[in-house]
Amino acid sequence: MRPLQSVGPRLAIAATTIVLGTPGLATAAEDTGVKDATYYISLGDSLATGYQPDVDKDTDLAYTDELYAQLKQRTPGLKHIRLGCTGDTTESLIKGGKCDYPHAKSQLDAALQAMAQHHGKVAYVTLSVGANDILQGCVSPAGTLDGTCLNSTSQNMAKNIAQIAGTLRKAGTNNTQFVGSTYYNPFLSTWLLGASGQQAAKESAPLVGAANTGITQVYKSTGFKVADVAGAFSSDDFTTQVNVPGAGEVPANVAKICQLTWACTKKDPHPNATGHKLIAGAFAAQLADNDVPGASPSPTPTPDDSATPEPGTSTGSGGGTGSDTGANQPSTNGDLAKTGASSSTPVLAGAGLAVVVAGSAAVYFARRRRTTNES
Repeated sequence: MRPLQSVGPRLAIAATTIVLGTPGLATAAEDTGVKDATYYISLGDSLATGYQPDVDKDTDLAYTDELYAQLKQRTPGLKHIRLGCTGDTTESLIKGGKCDYPHAKSQLDAALQAMAQHHGKVAYVTLSVGANDILQGCVSPAGTLDGTCLNSTSQNMAKNIAQIAGTLRKAGTNNTQFVGSTYYNPFLSTWLLGASGQQAAKESAPLVGAANTGITQVYKSTGFKVADVAGAFSSDDFTTQVNVPGAGEVPANVAKICQLTWACTKKDPHPNATGHKLIAGAFAAQLADNDVPGASPSPTPTPDDSATPEPGTSTGSGGGTGSDTGANQPSTNGDLAKTGASSSTPVLAGAGLAVVVAGSAAVYFARRRRTTNES
């Protein structure tokens, strides 16, 4: 595959250790007098944590915060257990090592313990993870991709996603709704670099599409719904032309990448606040009103909905300030949950997932290469 070097060299993963010290959700529910609380558990990497390159930290602008604010409108007692970890790969989400979770060895373990403690009361679980797997070992500083590494990594990534999703699904109940996501294509920003960039942008589209097909198959095989983030970003629309100030007429998918992410301004693929709201809408579209513990009938939330979360839980991003934030510390019982996929969990590592390359997931969720080392 042709390397897409114009963006790749500027983007790299920066694994950090985050010590979680915010109040436990069970305590928050008791303090506010909510006896019949229900829960939303969010998992993932920097997309789930709202990392913003302009402030170079995780924020409360994440789609998970925006989605929680929307869902809380129809489920007033809803609490958000925010477990995302910037830098997590599918492997570290299972085994740990990137972020610290009190009384849990990994993000997945923390989620399973929270689901065991609040069994029957977990209404929603969302997941966005995978791209850091490619970034960590298969992309050179020049942006080229090691084909052998890619084949091995993509197979492992598919198995890990199946394990994560299958394990979470098994830990839930019939009333728990699970949603994973496809990827938007940040490499479309190369369109602005001239003829060679436009060719690279066009070549990236089918690769991202194939990757999303594979990811969708994995999620659906484990009982997850799939948020069509790629569709929300019009990732395949090269036909519709849109005028972008300073760039002139560009395809709609390019215009959206510039509008919804930092890819065209800071060469960083993370979504901005507007992008996170759109992603929240893609997730909300998959979350039906029925079969949700404690829910009141109401229209499906939209990206423009907003609500103010209660103190002690994560904040919604409808009017977010981009302030520093961390995952909530779940109060868990380590004896009730274990990691590991069910022996019957199907594992699909199809051709679609095997073609995730530098033009798509290899830059997605990447954090800018820092000039100083992080602890």
